[in-house]
Order: sequence, then structure tokens, then C-alpha cells
Amino acid sequence: MLRLYSMQSSGNSYKVRLLLAKLGLPFRLVDIDLLRGENRTPEFLIKNPEGRVPLLELPGGRLLAESNAILVYLAEGTSLLPEDRFARAEALRWMFFEQHSHEPAIAAARFWLKLVRGGRDLRTHDIDRWMEEGHAALAVMERHLGRRSFFVDNRLTVADIALYAHTHVAEEGDIDLAPFPNVRGWLARVAAEADHVGMEWRPENATAMPAL
Repeated sequence: MLRLYSMQSSGNSYKVRLLLAKLGLPFRLVDIDLLRGENRTPEFLIKNPEGRVPLLELPGGRLLAESNAILVYLAEGTSLLPEDRFARAEALRWMFFEQHSHEPAIAAARFWLKLVRGGRDLRTHDIDRWMEEGHAALAVMERHLGRRSFFVDNRLTVADIALYAHTHVAEEGDIDLAPFPNVRGWLARVAAEADHVGMEWRPENATAMPAL
């Protein structure tokens, strides 16, 4: 059985749980609390030297890190990863955008302003930059979604899952979604798709295991 090392409040971890739910794949869940340093234990660092979650352990023991790489691996052979060469490249393009232009601002703002106690005071000098870069990323998405319902092929793909995870909780990091009606409409469409689960979801067919 697949084993997923995950933090419940992590957007990157949520991406993988959401995809696993959509695919109906059973897995065991291992909670890793970054705020308590459980990702820096010697045992976990052997599994992932970067000390990050999510981390997917495959049957047989192979390990795969990086949330978007995990999405591509799990979605292979399904409708969520386009077979067409150009459409697949477009999906990857938006996943690269998510990690390079979107996540560093939107996810970072939420992490420090919502999840870390005293984070606002610790990172005061970063807040204006997060707001500027987060709104710039959302503006790119807003323009793209003005002509289509989803990011690639007008249907849900891993590109949407990658971008949805952090965008739908962007306001927890003080990033206002009100100026982006196309983005808000897209968020509603993603949430209305079959087998959608929220960030709080913990599967019944998975075993929550103690952290390392």
C-alpha cells in the first residue's frame, strides 16, 4: 500500500491527498508536524534529505518527494494527466508556475501569518513582497481563466489541483481574492468536481500512523 508522509495543514500535502481521494487509491497516512520539527528527525531525513512533506513511499520502499512530481506520478494513465503532448506540456507549465511564481508568495504568506505563532512579527519585512508577488500571480491566473473554465483543455487536470491547494486558502495569508472573479469562479468549479475533498479530509481507508 502507498504511504504518504503529510502535514494536515500543508497545501502541498493537501494536493496529494486530494488527488489520492479522486483516484480512490488506498494509502496509509503518516502525520509529520513541521512546526514541531518532526521533519528534521534523523529517521525522516534518511527518507527525504530535504526534510519536506509530502513524501510518497511506494510499495517496495521507493520514495518520491516534491508535491507536483507526486501528482504527475499518481495521475499517469488517468484523465487528470493529458495524453496529448502539447496539453501535457501545458499542464506542466502551470505546475512550474505554481512552484516558481505562486507558492513562494501565497503559501509562504499563509504559513507565516496563519500557522506560525508570532510569524507576523518574525517576517514583517516580507509581508509587502508576499502581497505584491501573490497578487501578480493571481493576476496571471485571472487573465488565463477569462477565456476558459480550467487551466488546460477546459477540464480538470493536475494543473488545477496544484494551483487550487494554496489558492483556495490564500485569504488565510491576508491575500484578498475579491479582485479576481475568474479565479473565484474557478475555485468553485474545482470544489464542485466529483470526489472533491477539503483540506481537513482524512481517509477512512488509511491508517493514521504516529510520526517518526
